[in-house]
Amino acid sequence: MTGPNADIEIRTDSFPSDKELGALWRAAWKNDAEPLRFQRTLRACLLHLTAHEGTRLVGFVKVASDGDAHGFLLDPIVHPELRRSGLGSLLVKTAITTARDRGMRHLHVDFEPPLRAFYEKCGFAPTEAGLIRL
Repeated sequence: MTGPNADIEIRTDSFPSDKELGALWRAAWKNDAEPLRFQRTLRACLLHLTAHEGTRLVGFVKVASDGDAHGFLLDPIVHPELRRSGLGSLLVKTAITTARDRGMRHLHVDFEPPLRAFYEKCGFAPTEAGLIRL
């Protein structure tokens, strides 16, 4: 890879440990809240990508699937030290390409308003959606 992320390696469907994913999650969200059962989630996904700087996990994104044509982009995370370096865009665009290659015809993403420009730059068109918290 060239550019600002020249030392970053993107891996498809690798299985980092819960400890590695938890550390990235805590760094990114600046709290101790983290999703449970990372390995269970990874096994259930259509795909997941990890970004590594040497041995350190610095980025992550996953795509869940309905088992047919619809995928759902979830949990894009970049370590705070590497934000605004293009790594998030690289992870999302790689997820888009990989999902397409695996048969997805539609890829959905939910995002908060401050992230609209980022996702539009990655190729997503805003749509209305509904959400219920269970």
